[in-house]
Amino acid sequence: MDRLRVGGNAPVPPEEARSREDHPPSARLPGGRRSFVVEGEALRLDLAGTSLGDAWVTIRFRDVGSGGIGRLLLTVLRDGHQGAILSEEALGGDAFAWTGRLPEGLRALVFSPLAPGRPVAVADVSIARRGRLALVGRAALRSPARTVRAVYWRSLGLKVRGRGLLGAALCDRRDTGYPAWIRRFDTLDAAGRSRLRDTAAAWDAPPLISVLMPVHDPAPGVLEAALRSVRAQLYPHWDLCVVDDASTDPATGRRLAAHAAADPRIRVMRRPVNGHIARATNDALAMARGTFVAFLDHDDTLAETALFHVAEAVRSDPDLVLIYSDEDKIDARGRRFEPHFKSAFDRELLYGQNYINHLTVVRTDALRALGGLRPGFEGSQDHDLLLRLTAGLAPERVRHIPKVLYHWRAAGGSGTFSDRALAQAETARLRALAEVAAPFGARAERGPLGFNRLVRPLPAPAPRVSVIIPTRDRAELLGQVLAGLFTATDYPDLDVVVVDNDSREAATHALFGTYADDTRLRVLAVPGPFNFSDLSNRGAAAATGSILLFLNNDVEIVEPGWLAEMVSLALDPSVGAVGAKLLYPDGTLQHGGIVLGVGGVAGHSHLGLPGDEPGYFARMVLTQEVSAVTGACLAVRADAFAAVGGFDAAHLAVAFNDVDLCLRLRAAGYRNVWTPHARLVHHESKSRGPEDTPEKRARFEAETRVMQARWEPQLRADPYYNPNLSRRSAHFRL
Repeated sequence: MDRLRVGGNAPVPPEEARSREDHPPSARLPGGRRSFVVEGEALRLDLAGTSLGDAWVTIRFRDVGSGGIGRLLLTVLRDGHQGAILSEEALGGDAFAWTGRLPEGLRALVFSPLAPGRPVAVADVSIARRGRLALVGRAALRSPARTVRAVYWRSLGLKVRGRGLLGAALCDRRDTGYPAWIRRFDTLDAAGRSRLRDTAAAWDAPPLISVLMPVHDPAPGVLEAALRSVRAQLYPHWDLCVVDDASTDPATGRRLAAHAAADPRIRVMRRPVNGHIARATNDALAMARGTFVAFLDHDDTLAETALFHVAEAVRSDPDLVLIYSDEDKIDARGRRFEPHFKSAFDRELLYGQNYINHLTVVRTDALRALGGLRPGFEGSQDHDLLLRLTAGLAPERVRHIPKVLYHWRAAGGSGTFSDRALAQAETARLRALAEVAAPFGARAERGPLGFNRLVRPLPAPAPRVSVIIPTRDRAELLGQVLAGLFTATDYPDLDVVVVDNDSREAATHALFGTYADDTRLRVLAVPGPFNFSDLSNRGAAAATGSILLFLNNDVEIVEPGWLAEMVSLALDPSVGAVGAKLLYPDGTLQHGGIVLGVGGVAGHSHLGLPGDEPGYFARMVLTQEVSAVTGACLAVRADAFAAVGGFDAAHLAVAFNDVDLCLRLRAAGYRNVWTPHARLVHHESKSRGPEDTPEKRARFEAETRVMQARWEPQLRADPYYNPNLSRRSAHFRL
């Protein structure tokens, strides 16, 4: 289990900052206690003279208020220079630990925030030496095979190899089940509840949050649970606006009246005629007194911390318009299952599905300005609202809280949709998207599994696409991709630049000869050592198209519309790189977008998933924003590519140059997008071969260090991959 990402960044009161400087925390070391030194927002622990260099240790600490979501960088300083960054492990609650070998020449340990604006606040810091037997035992529990190999090589006197394997075994983090996750990271004790209550009590001008709850003939037990979940909130500054939408059971009215009589924060209105959920919710909105409103269905429940975390987000940024959280489901016995750990705001994904769903909190005046929910969109009224609300809204005004704050009931008595209602909801959802898409000329279509698909138009004439293909021999592969471009791709204006890196085989030159009279293809000779970044940059410099499509020579084209789909997305001025759905020849998924932090730098989403499987909450059938896409098939506007300086040929010749390019595009303000509607087959690395020689491994390790030095905060905080999910792989598991 690996939880490494930025948490909330509430503003630090001046008195707290002064207290931090006057009374910095201390750490318990083998030789006694030692105080940290405050350096801006960071804390520095001087370890000179402690003899901890070259020692195996466990570092433990609490990141106060983190809830187990990593918000810090632990950096080792070695002889005055920055050394390794330590990847801590969440233990539960606010506790973290790292076990491993500290480097020789150790000078200090620095705790710094992943995101600016929130100074580090750690407690209970300790560094303890670990004995050999304890280390081996711990490693064996995590990775028996690596541990056996580590002991074997150490017994042969190969210390460096043995240490590396032992360190890898100690860092191995196993997936865990949801019940275990709840016990470790989502269970409050009395002290935790008291801490949250005390924190809220100390806030100046705490925001009032109005909870809107339309009610129509719920089962008595589920209504009672919903009401009690609001009254049990640890944050006290709320009001509950209940609208009884002409329930036919008199007991419903009596139950609502009893709760209103017991708590003055609960107000109830009864509609004389059933108006359905949109009208009932709008009536509740008219009753709201809070600056923000939260939506609660009459059969669902809130986590006891829900409104506390919402208020915390509002205090951190009063300009927020939309706040949402993770969610799960509960059954008739209250057992929690099927958690949905969501990404940060993803406009593209929202077009396809209402991934925001529950808990949704909206600024009251913004909701009223939209007219609230729209009657006639029943079943998709929330999706319609979110599409209208976020149209033109800056992403900075949307906040995702990576905590399960809402429990969605999946049991009898909760008003499950009929097939007819589901069909009506789908029709309403498509109509909502069509209205949002119309101003920029796009259209809404029914996509896979009934989800929405936004189809952007190509202008007339379509822009020229320069397809840049670095290659060295392997004519059978290159011939396949060229044939696919010229005979199997439905696109009118291609400029193919084959960047030839010292091809020597006769078959390759014969292939070039077959295209000698085809003005759509040019061969650009670039001799010398293989450097994908340099070859690609040279090809881009020779390109004549306004769209660049970087394509590996081992990609096979299997459907005609793939390029039009990618170009339609790349033409969006807010979009940087566009990636495709790449399959292995056996039909399993090779590329579903790139997730940062997997394997130390980055890994492919849903790697190895059967190609027709939908993936985590249908992610592999929906267009979505991602931090990066593979350079094996990457489209980008030529002007955007030039603006960020192209690929880094000096430092990233082969590995991670695509990730680096995409991160620079994001830093420049662009969104990177992956689409499942451009599908190709990738015979990965057939022309170049695997990373299996000492020289290739050394180069790969050097490029890994470049990425970690350049992008470490981003690698530990992918906004499109929930921090509660494991980074052992990018399979969206705990």
